[in-house]
Amino acid sequence: MHKGIWGASAATALMLASPVARAAGPDGAQLVAWWGLPFAGLLLSIALGPLLAPAFWHHHFGKIAAFWGAAFFVPFAAAFGLGAAWYGAVHAVVAEYIPFVVLLTALFTTAGGICVHGNLRGGPWLNTGLLTLGTILASIMGTTGAAMLLIRPLIRANDNRKHNVHVVVFFIFLVANAGGSLTPLGDPPLFLGFLQGVDFFWTTVHIWPETLFICVTLLLLFFLIDAYHFRQKGERLIEELDPTPHAAPLRLEGKRNFVLLAAAVGLVLMSGLWKPGVTFDVFGTPVELQNIVRDAGLIAVTLISLAITPRTAREGNGFNWEPMKEVAKLFAGIFLTIIPVVAILRAGDAGALGWVVRLVTGANGAPDNDMYFWATGLLSSFLDNAPTYLVFFNTAGGDAATLMTSGAATLAAISAGAVFMGANTYIGNAPNFMVKAIAEQRGIRMPSFFGYMLWSGSILLPLFVLTTLIFF
Repeated sequence: MHKGIWGASAATALMLASPVARAAGPDGAQLVAWWGLPFAGLLLSIALGPLLAPAFWHHHFGKIAAFWGAAFFVPFAAAFGLGAAWYGAVHAVVAEYIPFVVLLTALFTTAGGICVHGNLRGGPWLNTGLLTLGTILASIMGTTGAAMLLIRPLIRANDNRKHNVHVVVFFIFLVANAGGSLTPLGDPPLFLGFLQGVDFFWTTVHIWPETLFICVTLLLLFFLIDAYHFRQKGERLIEELDPTPHAAPLRLEGKRNFVLLAAAVGLVLMSGLWKPGVTFDVFGTPVELQNIVRDAGLIAVTLISLAITPRTAREGNGFNWEPMKEVAKLFAGIFLTIIPVVAILRAGDAGALGWVVRLVTGANGAPDNDMYFWATGLLSSFLDNAPTYLVFFNTAGGDAATLMTSGAATLAAISAGAVFMGANTYIGNAPNFMVKAIAEQRGIRMPSFFGYMLWSGSILLPLFVLTTLIFF
């Protein structure tokens, strides 16, 4: 039967609406590329909204995200039936969005309850030291935890400097992304690999040279840029102009949240190690017991943090829920509109984006590791990097034991691309958006979506080219 504009025959539509099809999700091989338009529209809205209509965007970005979500859901339900559309939405919410938001909220709340009172002198050495500390902590407590812990003290340390945008941009490069590359706790893609059977310390052993090269290079470049601006006329810190003088004594408040951060990390680790074999069906989506326990525990961590943290600690951080609301609303739209895009990619060579899969395979059928690095990375810059990692993990064979041994170079390329290139755009990794929102609340004029890409394009892309030439 001839395929219509929906990219599937009537028989396929009936199949997708059946209970069996709903259990498997949409067949990406039957979807045309046009199904990615709502996702592209949401990305363009995120990119252009704050630039062209900042006041309108600030008040209505949640409605805009909902509009693009409906632009996918309603036509999909009309084409394939309400059952298939409902399954896709429930699966996105239950299996992906809720765990994503629950973990981010726990890390955002606990880290936001730790306040460094007083002020530090935001010069090149201190700033580089804080970035180094955050880069190290990112693989221990996750990029979100490390970013939320250190972004506010770093901003306060530089709050009277004329040039401070570069400080936040490099913070996103290092703490919110590259620093999380060494353990499954660092970044969601690596955690998914851990759940697929990749050893906990595999990335620590196999991509530490790439991580060291990228992080050290970025830290050195940051130091040179920061030192240049710091020495310029009018740039040195002036005590009487500093809204948070560094003469104020330093003290740490909300230290109990460190215990809660450790509990959050432990809950995430538990969900990957504990396999009770109990699964619940939530409207066709299987949910394993360990994941329910993890998410319930993270909600408890969030509530405990809110209960035991002194009010002065959160007031000192200028803590509010706006950054978390922005991430939650926009990523709700992203997780929904990304459904057909990921399905098409998972269809591999048979899908409308089969050319992407063909790019990573050499003429002799062997994996092209350079292309695995770039294809995983560039897609992770605009799509959610966790499902992108899974797509290429499965494209490379999907067997963890094989990929960790004979396919080690390929797995390293996939892992590095998913984590490192999340820094290419604001939507490449959730902490990027949160850091941007916090910085803007503190009066820093952050680059627009495309302005930030000029930063990443001029600094990160050449660095990734060098990384490819040296390591892949």
